[in-house]
Amino acid sequence: MKIIRYEDSQGAVHHGGSETGSDYRKISGDIYGEYTITDEAADVKKTLAPVVPKTVLCIGLNYKKHAEESGMSINDYPVLFIKGANTAQNPGDPIELPTHLKSNEVDYECELAVVIGKPCKNVSPENALDYVLGYTCMNDVSARDWQITHGGGQWCRGKGFDTFAPLGPCLVTPDELRDGSGLQIRTLLNGDVMQDSSTSDMAFDVPSLISFLSGSNTLEPGTVISTGTPAGVGVARSPQVFLKPGDEVTIDIEGIGQLTNPVIDEA
Repeated sequence: MKIIRYEDSQGAVHHGGSETGSDYRKISGDIYGEYTITDEAADVKKTLAPVVPKTVLCIGLNYKKHAEESGMSINDYPVLFIKGANTAQNPGDPIELPTHLKSNEVDYECELAVVIGKPCKNVSPENALDYVLGYTCMNDVSARDWQITHGGGQWCRGKGFDTFAPLGPCLVTPDELRDGSGLQIRTLLNGDVMQDSSTSDMAFDVPSLISFLSGSNTLEPGTVISTGTPAGVGVARSPQVFLKPGDEVTIDIEGIGQLTNPVIDEA
């Protein structure tokens, strides 16, 4: 099933569900608990990020070919950094290039994101998918100058600006995508394909990541896990490619759909 979060014509926010990805119907109840899909057609004025994240746990260097292009090796354990809830952005709404803390090196990163549906602690890889509400697309937007040069050796500043985690367009339940492996994943910049890979290139798959991140640590419902990006990022290209006002970025993941955002300067 596919789930969207939307604003209706009266300004109220709801979730809607569909088996086909069209003709969404309003959901009654809590998507993290008991809910039903009603017979009422979803009055979608605006599509929103499918969840409001509690936090966004991000995995670095999880695609083998991306590690190669970065000149780095895969670690024994996943590399973790965190984005705040402030980074979430809706489909169709702009990615804002920082101007107050100026960045001239803002990059795109297509990623498969996993949303946790119930409290999750110390789970095994074999049981990890029992805690998944669904999968969505995420763009792990990254200011490389703040990440690499100005960040003091950690990534949170360069990854944590407002609008730096667009999510959407929908949430797809795991009965459709299983463990999220074997999916084509792409980034298109102004229609040109910049990243084109498969989630099978991950060093750590989704069940392994959930098991690791839940170790001695409770993942609350609404936690978003972004599982890393494949090769083709702008900073690794020659010449390098960074986002500029007027650009349009699309994250395209098989079985989920396309997440598209324009790019503007921060007001």
